[in-house]
Amino acid sequence: MGNCVVSQDLINIGNRIRDRRRALELSQEKVAEKAGISTNTVSRIEGGNSAMSIEIFIKLMQVLDMDANELLGVDIQTSDQKEQVSEMVCRIANLKQSEQTVVRQTIETLVEGLQQCRQ
Repeated sequence: MGNCVVSQDLINIGNRIRDRRRALELSQEKVAEKAGISTNTVSRIEGGNSAMSIEIFIKLMQVLDMDANELLGVDIQTSDQKEQVSEMVCRIANLKQSEQTVVRQTIETLVEGLQQCRQ
C-alpha cells in the first residue's frame, strides 16, 4: 500500500481503528507505543491519509484486539447467526423493562469479562 493514497476504504479503516481505540480508552500515543510506530503514523492512518504495511496492520490488530475482518469491515455473520441474534432481540424486547435491564447488564458484564481475558 502506498503512503499518500486517500480512498474511502482507507477512511473507513481509519474510522474503525479510531472507534476501537476510543472504546478501549487508549490514546494515539499509547497505541503507537504498543504497536512500535509513531503517533504521527497512527494519526495519519486514523485520518485515512495513509495506507499501512501488512506489518503495521497486524500490529494494530493485536494492539486493538481486532481480527482482520473487523478491521476491514467485513461482515462474516451468516444468515443463521443473524437470525439467532434477531430472535434473541425479539425475546428480550418481550420482557418487562426491569428484566431487560438485568439482561443488558449481564451481557455487558460478560462482554467486559471476555475482553479482559483477551488482554
